[in-house]
Amino acid sequence: MPIKLPENLPAFDVLTREGVMVMSEERATRQDIRPLRIGLLNLMPKKIQTENQFARLLGAGPLQIELSLIRMSEHQTRNTAAEHMEEFYRPFSEVRDSGEKFDGLVITGAPIEHLPFEEVTYWDELRQVIDWTQTHVHSTFGVCWGGMAMMYHLHGVQKHMLDAKAFGCFRHRNLAPANHYLRGFSDDLVIPVSRWTEMRQAEIDAVPGLQTLLAGAETGPCLVEDAAHRALYIFNHLEYDSDTLKQEYDRDVAAGGEITLPVNYFPGDDPARPPLNRWRSHAHLLYGNWINEIYQSTPYDPAKIGT
Repeated sequence: MPIKLPENLPAFDVLTREGVMVMSEERATRQDIRPLRIGLLNLMPKKIQTENQFARLLGAGPLQIELSLIRMSEHQTRNTAAEHMEEFYRPFSEVRDSGEKFDGLVITGAPIEHLPFEEVTYWDELRQVIDWTQTHVHSTFGVCWGGMAMMYHLHGVQKHMLDAKAFGCFRHRNLAPANHYLRGFSDDLVIPVSRWTEMRQAEIDAVPGLQTLLAGAETGPCLVEDAAHRALYIFNHLEYDSDTLKQEYDRDVAAGGEITLPVNYFPGDDPARPPLNRWRSHAHLLYGNWINEIYQSTPYDPAKIGT
């Protein structure tokens, strides 16, 4: 999927060097097709790293993707240069007031899971975002805390604190091999996990219409389909780079806090050895299947999205 990005966005050069098909505005306008408009509501502190991760997955196939970067209107980030945010991001309030519609929207995670949802400074606006998706977005993908927030707002399913952080690469079972989002998936796969909270299967099962597609014996439900709201929720991190868990581990070691090795991640549990990526193919499958489902079902006329 050629993904249309500004040529001066850092992800443009990063993905070009990796062989991902990236398209400039000039080239995109010469193609006589309608690109799929995908929004990325980026709640992560490391904005550029997160942009790269999702753009890499969204831009891996044959369709033209137009990626729009969105931020919360009032919340300010301290980890990304203000110039970058000003140049490449639009506040949600501006997107909402423009009346434009999207074929897809990714709502990322955020490192605030220890807080009750109502204590998050931008919770009221995020609730507006989720409600807005029902009329202005064809399919929404909530990731980690973003998925938990969507389930809580739409269904009242609460997150629960864990006794210890779920941290590492955990095995998961494919519970719905015939589901269109799992096309090409193995019966068993490894997925990176990094969270202090969980969603409980019994509470998900109590909500009519929610279907768990992937789950781990140690870490519980992972991927949930919410067909009625045209949404997917994933609580773990297929989008992670090979060294993302290592970066988190090194950060916590440097901070002097108590930290355990990420499970099943470093070869021989030796942090000096580079980790091997064992989830990349399934990451591309999942996001490719999501984009394919959007392409197959979204209205050609964007004005009809959400109607």
